[in-house]
Amino acid sequence: MTEPVVSMKKISYSYENKKVLDNINFEVPQGSFMGLVGPNGGGKTTLIKLILGLMKPHEGSVYIFNDPKDHRKDKNKIGFVSQKANTFNKGFPATVFEVVSSGLTAKIGYFKFLNKTHKAKILEAIDQVGMLEYAYENIGNLSGGQQQRIFIARALVNDPELIILDEPTVGVDYENVKRFYELLHQLHKEQNKTLLLVTHDTGTMTEYATDIVCLNKTLHFHGKPEEYTSLTEKDLSQFYGHPVNIVSHNH
Repeated sequence: MTEPVVSMKKISYSYENKKVLDNINFEVPQGSFMGLVGPNGGGKTTLIKLILGLMKPHEGSVYIFNDPKDHRKDKNKIGFVSQKANTFNKGFPATVFEVVSSGLTAKIGYFKFLNKTHKAKILEAIDQVGMLEYAYENIGNLSGGQQQRIFIARALVNDPELIILDEPTVGVDYENVKRFYELLHQLHKEQNKTLLLVTHDTGTMTEYATDIVCLNKTLHFHGKPEEYTSLTEKDLSQFYGHPVNIVSHNH
């Protein structure tokens, strides 16, 4: 049996004496596609920062690749994609190639020249997300959905074992959201990447994810998509702390 890529045990965290995570216990299995859902302010961003090593828990332990110690040495094993499509400055003067190459900075250092191997890896990552024809296009000329593919390529360039995506479809239109999820599905199935996706788009996410976690200060649900979709409005309202109406996503 393979070890989980992330394991959190009895995790608690507070901001100014206000507890935002309380006794969290869960694992991200290797090779899974996990969706992390919950209300705004429910602790999802804090949880991600703990996994990335940007903060340390006030209580409990975070194990990354079965390592309970400071896991910064494993940072190249984790790729991170944030809400770039909604906040990225379209006037930023950089090509797709240059943006993806910045993902190698942690490995090769600042002010270092790219060698042939680095350049090949950059083009390979761009090709993996189906954007090779745009490799030397200014990234500001791309649509939000295309930009998000490039930021995935930036995360892929180090060949990470785990990719964390924090609400990456914010600001992306529906058609590109579907394409985006299909890309994630491809990365998961064909390249065996472990994915942890923070999202509010529970309807689309449950079509692709292997596991669902619902977080609101405490862990309210951890199970399979079919179990999550069978929950009632009463169940979800209790998890989210406010009334929730279930909307059909059948088209």
